[in-house]
Amino acid sequence: MMNIKNIAYFLVSSIAIVVILTFGSSLLIPFVFALILWFIVMQMRKTMDRIAVIKRHIPRWAKTIVSLALIVLIISTISNIIASNVRNLVNSYEKSEANLDNIVNRVNDFLNINLFESMESFAEGLDIGSMLLSAVNFSTGMIGATFMVILYAIFLFLEEPSFQKKIKKLFPDDESFSKVQSAIIQIESSVSKYLGLKTLISIITGVLSFIALAIIGVDYPFFWAFIIFILNYIPNIGSLIGTIFPVIFSFLQFDSFLPGFLVLIFVGAIQIVVGSVIDPKLMGDSINLSPLVIIISLSFWGAVWGITGMLLSVPIMVIMVIIFSKFPKSRPIAILLSGNGEID
Repeated sequence: MMNIKNIAYFLVSSIAIVVILTFGSSLLIPFVFALILWFIVMQMRKTMDRIAVIKRHIPRWAKTIVSLALIVLIISTISNIIASNVRNLVNSYEKSEANLDNIVNRVNDFLNINLFESMESFAEGLDIGSMLLSAVNFSTGMIGATFMVILYAIFLFLEEPSFQKKIKKLFPDDESFSKVQSAIIQIESSVSKYLGLKTLISIITGVLSFIALAIIGVDYPFFWAFIIFILNYIPNIGSLIGTIFPVIFSFLQFDSFLPGFLVLIFVGAIQIVVGSVIDPKLMGDSINLSPLVIIISLSFWGAVWGITGMLLSVPIMVIMVIIFSKFPKSRPIAILLSGNGEID
């Protein structure tokens, strides 16, 4: 009877969590990004403290402001460049539609079948301009979401001085307090390490892709390189999606198959080399998540929060493994989720 109750509680709790995650996404997603931003700023402060003069004479609040200002400057600069590139894409959509029609007609003539007639009618009814305008609106929305993330992060930093005191009040027992403090330190270290290494890998991929796209002559190479950079944070499938976008655009831009195939070959080769050689060497065992768990979490968080959930899936699972590992009842779950069974 007790087991049935436990199963019922588990099912009800799981459904409640999924409902909260789904309907509260507009509030929860910016908060999760704010937590990640908090980890990044803490690492930036630690980096500044390696310089003795800064550590002795610059207060923590000043280092926090400098770190946040630098992050905001980088985000706003990239957002402006991306918005400008998307507007240029909107202005050139008529040429892209004409090239798409030409490519479809060539394929039809070459194969001498009517297989692509439905594709051609789809292309005629496809309003690329509206789609790209939606992308502009999406980028504008992202700027608003960024403001919310920064606002949440500011309040996190305001709470930071009293955070440890509150934890001590919540867990007066020394052993419990030590476990919680250890979990917080481990989460900060693991998430910061993962984000730092993943960012480095994504930068390498983005820069190499930019060079390849610029040499081939694809328009707006920075925009496509940035898309590749962002999608590289999505494990396993992100690199594939990031390669497909510039390939499709190359077919539309050049009215020819050759540039698109060149993009597929060179950008695809960059993704393969970075993903199979550089990524494993840099990341090593820093994630400590089972590959099966990564795929399942990617599917779950993608279903709940869309592409944002895919981007956040690995950091969220890393945090869950660390938290589960600190308590005896949830420790077996942490072992199952881990990559090698070692969670200490």
